[in-house]
Amino acid sequence: MDQIWQVAYIFAALSIIGSIKWLSSPATARQGVRAGQVGMLFAVIGTLLRAEVVDYQWILISIFIGAAIGAPLAYLMPMTAVPQLTAISHAFGSLAAALVGTAEFYRLTPTGFTMTALVIETVLGYLTFTASIMAFGKLQEIVPTRPITYKGQNFVNIALLIFAVSLGVWMIVEPAPSWVFPTFTGLSLLFGVLLIIPIGGGDMPTVIALLNSYAGAACAAMGFALSNRLLIIAGALNAASGFILSVIMCKAMNRSFLNVLFGAFGQVQEGASTAMSTKPVHSATAEDAAAIMAGARKIIVVPGYGMAVAQAQHKLRELTDALTKRGVEVRFAIHPVAGRMPGHMNVLLAEADIPYDKMHEMEEINPDFAEADVALVIGANDVVNPAARHDTASPIFGMPILDVDKAHTVMVIKRSMNPGFAGIDNELYYMDRTLMLFGDAKSFVSDIVKAMPAV
Repeated sequence: MDQIWQVAYIFAALSIIGSIKWLSSPATARQGVRAGQVGMLFAVIGTLLRAEVVDYQWILISIFIGAAIGAPLAYLMPMTAVPQLTAISHAFGSLAAALVGTAEFYRLTPTGFTMTALVIETVLGYLTFTASIMAFGKLQEIVPTRPITYKGQNFVNIALLIFAVSLGVWMIVEPAPSWVFPTFTGLSLLFGVLLIIPIGGGDMPTVIALLNSYAGAACAAMGFALSNRLLIIAGALNAASGFILSVIMCKAMNRSFLNVLFGAFGQVQEGASTAMSTKPVHSATAEDAAAIMAGARKIIVVPGYGMAVAQAQHKLRELTDALTKRGVEVRFAIHPVAGRMPGHMNVLLAEADIPYDKMHEMEEINPDFAEADVALVIGANDVVNPAARHDTASPIFGMPILDVDKAHTVMVIKRSMNPGFAGIDNELYYMDRTLMLFGDAKSFVSDIVKAMPAV
C-alpha cells in the first residue's frame, strides 16, 4: 500500500506539471484543465491510501459536503463571474492550509524547521483567506470597488505585519505563551482585510494572481510541515506561476507590486479633465454603425469589463459571423489587464465560440490598428486611453495601451461618459474620428446585427 500511494503521488505531480504547461496556451487549455483534474484525483486517492489515515468516516462526510458546495458553484456560476469564483476558491484553499497548520500546531507543539513551516503556512493561509474574501466582495460589488483609504493607512498595515511576523519569530525561536498563536492568527486575518481595502476593482487581475501565489506558498509550506512531497511540488508550482503572472500584470500596467498594494490606484480624481469633459462628442446610432462596418475590410474589436457586465459576448459572436459572411476580417485585441482576472476576456470570448486564432495579444496586434478600418471598443476604458502615452500628470501615464486611436474609425459602446477605473476622462472619446455608441453593450450589439444590410 505504501508503494501504491507513492506511485499515485508521482502521477499526480506529473499531471500537475503538465497541466500548468498546457494551460499556457489557449489551444491546449482544455487539455491542461483535464490534466489538472486527473492530477488532483491521483493526489486524493494517494492520500487516502496512506497508513496515517485510519478512519474514513469524517473524510467521506467532508467529501460529500465539499461536492455539494462545489458542484453548484461550478455549474451555476455564470462565465462573467469567473473572477469571483476564482477569488472564493483561493479563499477556501488557503483556509484549508491554515486550518491544517493550526491543527498541527496544537497536536505537535513543533519546534525548529517544522515550526518555521507552520508559521509561514498559517500567516499566508489566513491572510490569503480574508484577502480573497474581500477580493470576492469587491468583484461582486458587495463592498465598494473603489479604494478605501485613510490617513496613515500604509503605516498601520506595515506595523501590523511587523507585529505578526515578530510573534511568528518568537514561536520559532522558543516556546511562546498560549496567547501568542491565537493573536498571531487574528493579526494574519486582519492583515488580509486591510491589504485589500485600499485596492480598486481594476487592479484585481494582479491581486488575484498574487493571492494565487500566496495560496501556493502556503500549500508548499504545509508540505514541508507534513513531509508531503506532493504538496511541496504543487504548492511551489502554484506559487511560482502566480508570482510570474503578477509580474506580467504589473508590467502591463507599468506599475510595481508596492504600487498595486499600497498605491490606492483608482480614486476618482477631483476635477479630473473638467475642461475636456465639456468638449462635444460624436454619437451614432446602431444603423450608422452597421452601415460603416458593412463597408469595412478590417475590423478590430477591443473587449473590456463592460462587455462582461453586459454579457455581450454571444451577441458579439453573432456580429462577428455576420461581418465574416460579408468578407470582413474581424479580429480581437486583448489587453493583459482587461477584465477582472488574467485571461478574463479570453474565457468569455471562448465561451461564445469565437476562434482562438482571432484573439491577439497587445504586442502582436498593436501595429495593425493603423490599417484597421474600424476599431470597436466594447466596455474597455483606461487600456485604450491615449493619455497614457503623453500626459505625465495622468495616473495611467506609461501604461502600455492598445493603439485604438490609430484606426481610421473608432466606435465605443458605453453606457455613459463616466470615467473608468482610473477616475479620469478618456481622450479617445473626444477625437474627431471617434463615434460614441451609448447604451447597453448587449442590446446595442444586437441592434447592430439587426441593422446590418443583407449580403
